[in-house]
Amino acid sequence: MSLEHVVIVEDEEHLAVGIKFNLEAEGYRVTHVADGNSALNLIQAPGMNVDLLILDLMLPGMSGYAVCETLREQGWDRPILMLSARTLAEDRKRGFDVGTNQYMTKPFELDELISRVRNLLTHYRPRSDQAPPIGVYEFGDAAVNFATFEVFRGDTSIRMTQLEMKLLQYFVQHEGRVIPRQELLENVWGLPGHVQTRAPDQFIRRLRKAFEPDPGNPIHFLTIRDAGYRFVAEPIDHQEPVREAREQDPS
Repeated sequence: MSLEHVVIVEDEEHLAVGIKFNLEAEGYRVTHVADGNSALNLIQAPGMNVDLLILDLMLPGMSGYAVCETLREQGWDRPILMLSARTLAEDRKRGFDVGTNQYMTKPFELDELISRVRNLLTHYRPRSDQAPPIGVYEFGDAAVNFATFEVFRGDTSIRMTQLEMKLLQYFVQHEGRVIPRQELLENVWGLPGHVQTRAPDQFIRRLRKAFEPDPGNPIHFLTIRDAGYRFVAEPIDHQEPVREAREQDPS
């Protein structure tokens, strides 16, 4: 059995060495890089498998916020533990907004760090409760092949990210049902239920831009006030969904 792979992104050499030593003593395979660009290059390398990212916030060149947000936008769904000397509530909130799973403030106890790593690796489970639709799925003037990632509107090919396709697939699998924001975060992003982030709003705007005849008056990807979102493949009455979406359109 291969060891679980933890990547540490930390520019303080002595701290990174201490974390690496202790995690390796616990039986993990550990890689250390000192900046955000190196972390992105490592994670995106062909064949690279990373099970958990320990990400410092204050990094040279590219902040931990930017690294985390970039990875989530690209569809990377492994757990992220953010480390920071910043203790303000708004800093923690921003960390969760860009997609971190846990946020620890410096200084910290190594035993607590190891416990959090163990907890994330034990309890994190990518969830998809249904198989992807078979063949080509059509709605409106769009045709989507979830197996090949081919998406067309009419004769125009649309390029979509892995996470956009994953979100679209989840909507298709639950067509017609109101889906709470937290359900999307848990099942599409793989984030714990307590995380508060506007990430679903941003991605739903992208889906509207890609598929709606008029993104400002959506008929397929609807926002339901105080409830969540609903995907409608074949709207019967366009007027009602438009009013529904306007009540709380993501901003």
